Amino acid sequence: MGDAPLIVAVAPNGARRGKADHPALPMTPDELAREAARCREAGAAMIHLHVRDADGRHTLDADAYRAATAAIRRAVGDGLLIQATTEAVGIYTPAQQMAAMRALRPEALSAAVRELVPDAASEPEAARFLAEQAGAGTLIQYILYDADDVRRFDDLLARGVVPATGASVLFVLGRYSAGQQSDPRDLLPFLAAWTRSLPFAVCAFGRRETACIAAAAAFGGHGRVGFENNLLLADGGVAPDNAALVRQAADLAPLLGRPLATAEQARALFAGAST
Repeated sequence: MGDAPLIVAVAPNGARRGKADHPALPMTPDELAREAARCREAGAAMIHLHVRDADGRHTLDADAYRAATAAIRRAVGDGLLIQATTEAVGIYTPAQQMAAMRALRPEALSAAVRELVPDAASEPEAARFLAEQAGAGTLIQYILYDADDVRRFDDLLARGVVPATGASVLFVLGRYSAGQQSDPRDLLPFLAAWTRSLPFAVCAFGRRETACIAAAAAFGGHGRVGFENNLLLADGGVAPDNAALVRQAADLAPLLGRPLATAEQARALFAGAST
């Protein structure tokens, strides 16, 4: 795993920020397509996709996803693995999240374990949905926010609630809060609790985003960067666009003795995951 290709994903907008936060934050399908092309050129293999409604608000609407996906495909072809988010943002229930993905049938999706499987009562329906998605070939990335999430994910995997097929995880180093600054040491509790050989990646907040990606990559992991979590370059200056953040992360690959993954390699790595 340590010398496997390094997957750099980009999360270019997220659910919370808008043009007031950064004028280059992409929101429309055309803006997302242009940003996707720049990020691919900078070294991204995957895009973590959020879409907005006509008023710029977070939505899981399948038609909005289809419009954005089509625009990105026109811009980059199959050159990026497109991952749809199921993020609730306090708006969507687990049933609505699952219904949205069933309607969309994405190539890949991300789901926060604590949102999609909040308690024992939710496990049977979540298990049906996840088995259905994995069986259809959807690559599922499970978002974990702390070591307790890691241990719960391990239990769900052991009991078959979460299928191993096409599974990976994302460790979130920090929280959506004012002034949040992640640190590479934030990864240590996750790694201490992690016992699986599934692919893992990290995302982080603030100017040390790239340092956090470097820490994960040194342990065989992957990284997600972008305006969803961070607007700053490593030197503390405001990034001109998402591609600048992708380029910083992509530049780590040769320093760590790992080739930079293409989209096809990312698909193969995620699809070939084992526990």
